[in-house]
Amino acid sequence: MSFLDPSSLTQMVAALGVVLLLIWGASRLARRHPSARTGGRLGVSSVCAVDPRRRLVLIACDGREGLLLTGPAGDQFLGWLPGA
Repeated sequence: MSFLDPSSLTQMVAALGVVLLLIWGASRLARRHPSARTGGRLGVSSVCAVDPRRRLVLIACDGREGLLLTGPAGDQFLGWLPGA
């Protein structure tokens, strides 16, 4: 039995087709799943430049918002904003 006989070539092409179909189906399912799009529980709501080296970052986590000050000296959590 040689490597490229017609029956083994047909099996290889069929196996490749099945694998490609599974990859396509998994990618379609991942695009439709809501947690894949939202990114989870933590997100950046807004970023504002304080000066050329520092940024004020508004983050959202589990329905709460907090402020971060980032810069070359390090990052500092300023606190949670009062909820509405």
